[in-house]
Amino acid sequence: MPLKTNNLKYTISIKKLSFLCLTFFAVATNYGQEIIEEDVKSTVKKTNSLDTSSAKKVDGVAAVVGDFIVLESDIQKERNQIKASGGSIDNVEDCELFGLMLERKLYAHHAIQDSLPVSDGEVRKNVDYQIQQFLQQTNGSMKRLLEFYNKDDEESFREEMFEINKSNLLAQRMQAKIVSDIEITPEEVRTFFNKIPKDERPTFGTELKVAQIVAEPQVTKEENERVINRLKQFKADIIEKGASFRSKAVLYSQDPGSASRGGKYTLNRKQPKMVKEFRQVAFALQEGEVSDPFKTDFGYHIITLEKIRGQEYDVAHILLTPEVSDKAIIDAKERLEVARKRILDGSITFAEAAREVSDEKETKNDGGQLINPTTQDYNFELTRMDPELYSQIQNLKDNEVSLVYKEEDRTGNVKFKILQVTDRIEDHEANYARDFLKIKALALEEKKIRAIEKWQDEKILDTYIKISNEHKSCDFSGNWLKNN
Repeated sequence: MPLKTNNLKYTISIKKLSFLCLTFFAVATNYGQEIIEEDVKSTVKKTNSLDTSSAKKVDGVAAVVGDFIVLESDIQKERNQIKASGGSIDNVEDCELFGLMLERKLYAHHAIQDSLPVSDGEVRKNVDYQIQQFLQQTNGSMKRLLEFYNKDDEESFREEMFEINKSNLLAQRMQAKIVSDIEITPEEVRTFFNKIPKDERPTFGTELKVAQIVAEPQVTKEENERVINRLKQFKADIIEKGASFRSKAVLYSQDPGSASRGGKYTLNRKQPKMVKEFRQVAFALQEGEVSDPFKTDFGYHIITLEKIRGQEYDVAHILLTPEVSDKAIIDAKERLEVARKRILDGSITFAEAAREVSDEKETKNDGGQLINPTTQDYNFELTRMDPELYSQIQNLKDNEVSLVYKEEDRTGNVKFKILQVTDRIEDHEANYARDFLKIKALALEEKKIRAIEKWQDEKILDTYIKISNEHKSCDFSGNWLKNN
């Protein structure tokens, strides 16, 4: 949302920069977990020669914050890695970037002091994901990846990534805790809005509402039974014949996210990321037990519980998706064509048709209205819309009904839909009544930033902090030099 007010621009830009750095700093910065003595002046590491018994000085310590350090080289690493990951911080000076790095160290240090939980399993999962992303940039070559990061072997690379990610998650947990209880009242929102000079109020882009009706091909009862029986046979092979669950997952599972690693997932009771049915079955199993087939929106599964580690459950699963017949696909499309014709001839409204024929349970009872996942209201800003949705509605006039679109997801599932655009409003200055939720989000964001600033001011004074002489000339936004 483009903003005219300088104060709001500054607030939002700083928050975006902080978020950007928190997102990418896991691949940019080295952390020290040990207590750093006050007289530490430099750090050493092994050379890349065959003789690794010698060590050499590579750079100095730019800052110490609690139990953590920032190296001189880390500042440029941070900048390079953010750029390499697609971020843009061309207008950010080194001192500002350095200050944001100090903030993260402060978060991580106090997260440890407050015993905020960060599990090893969660950290390892992050590392695995990041390395897979990196490998895509080197065409799958681990050798090239290690050369790029100047590492001798994959083990040492993963160890360093583990420590970096753990510090990252600690910082995120601490920041989330600081703002977790912050709420904002309608009166605070009104005060926030009224304080913005009229000629500096934010401007929002073209907005509109979108509704859709979805028709999904129906799977036959016989096909469902075929899939269930096949999973039952897998279970029998595993229990009665000693077949490997992991091997069957690699060979037969239709989950592209886990099949290559034998269907493995790590679940955490405190972090409900998996679908409810999956979690309920997994948490009801005993170690070594294999579930009966059960259904989710993705298809039918069997799960085995491999190990319980406190709040974490190591599981493996096999997913089979029932096949849809060509006739079912044709029937779904024709059903939607009939609904569209009825809407166009005026025998039924779009909302009535959605309630009557749509297979999308999230929207059908609301007349097919889509909810903006960012604002949680019905309004979509055209320039911030999902690209795929934008391509489908960009040429639609108000109240016009689209042609029937065919969609196919990565697993091959097909569905059809028609869309309608309503309540379009062109670029406009913020209106308190219409844009209340967006204004509320801005006001809440500002309140959270103020809370974080207050927390930082207090914790800086309570924490051991040492800034090197080379960086004492920085004009920090925080009192890192403890001048007052």
